[in-house]
Amino acid sequence: MTLADHLERNLLEIPIPPSGRVDVYSGVARLSGATWASEVRRKGHTPTTAVLIVHPTANFLGHYALPTLAELGVGAVGMTTRYVANDSSMVLENCLLDIASAILTLRQRGYERVVLVGNSGGGSIVPYYQAQSERPSVTTPPGGVGPDLTAADLPAADAVVLLMAHVSRAKLSTEWLDPAIIDEGAPFQRDPALDAFDPDNGPPYTPEFVERYRSAQLERNRRITEWAERQLNAIGSARHFPAGLDDLAFVVHGTSADLRFLDPTVDASDRAVGSTLWGRPEVANYLPAGISRFTTLRSWINQWSFDRTNGNALLWLPKLETPVLVIGGSADSGSPPSVFTQLYDAVGTARRELLVLEGATHYYENQPELLRQACEAIVAW
Repeated sequence: MTLADHLERNLLEIPIPPSGRVDVYSGVARLSGATWASEVRRKGHTPTTAVLIVHPTANFLGHYALPTLAELGVGAVGMTTRYVANDSSMVLENCLLDIASAILTLRQRGYERVVLVGNSGGGSIVPYYQAQSERPSVTTPPGGVGPDLTAADLPAADAVVLLMAHVSRAKLSTEWLDPAIIDEGAPFQRDPALDAFDPDNGPPYTPEFVERYRSAQLERNRRITEWAERQLNAIGSARHFPAGLDDLAFVVHGTSADLRFLDPTVDASDRAVGSTLWGRPEVANYLPAGISRFTTLRSWINQWSFDRTNGNALLWLPKLETPVLVIGGSADSGSPPSVFTQLYDAVGTARRELLVLEGATHYYENQPELLRQACEAIVAW
């Protein structure tokens, strides 16, 4: 992304504590003991407020909102976690440690105020982080590995923003799971009674079909979780070969079959139908780059299991004391307006505000005016 002449970009090194496990492929990355952030600000200007935009795995060094936020006078910072571009063995609690290190680094650079923005999938970790910074409670993360957050140094942010955010990676994955796949080892053998791509079922889909479909999606998520827990017990047994193996990878097919991608009457909004953030639903459903496609036993339990994960904004928003701003778009196909309402309603006693921008899509593509409105709201917050 090319910046205007009056803006500058600085690469920030964020020191991170080691996880004690080989959960990142690159030896260079593990040995560096750092992750990275991109700071954009006006040349010759020393802002006192930093807007830190985070996601568990996306590379936000070139985030689309950084230049606009910098134009408005703040230090705009997009960071990566240690799991950048590879969430297959992610432990969400390690992402929280990375956020903590980023906030500490920004304080050391002289920022007096840090606004923590959870964008898209960042909505699953920002409320979790802020709640643990205010009142740490998690000692053993789901999946059995990861840091004791009660012993971690988690500096609180001064304000929280949820921008085009998901409630939870697990909830999103469950709502996108294809329940027509009833045998994980045979992804093209499909149950026609639960096949959203079978024209005999719709669209439009009947309320009865939607209810059965949603129930079957949750059942599939739970089947995978139960299988993962059994496999963990098996590889941890004394006689299992090889000794010392504490995790195992696997593939989940059929992860872009949300009925909202196909039927505009399901959770109606201004979104386009017949497409996903990765293209046509029937193709994205099996695309290797699909969401929750490659994972491990422990990581599935930690981030994708509907019943086990801690990465659920609805668990933590009621506990927050920090002000929360929720920003969404009426045409967002990745996180529809009903999700923004859930996030807003979940905020307990903290000051809160909801802004839904008419016509805004998930990435504000070719929508500079709407993006500026979102950034102005963030800066004002």
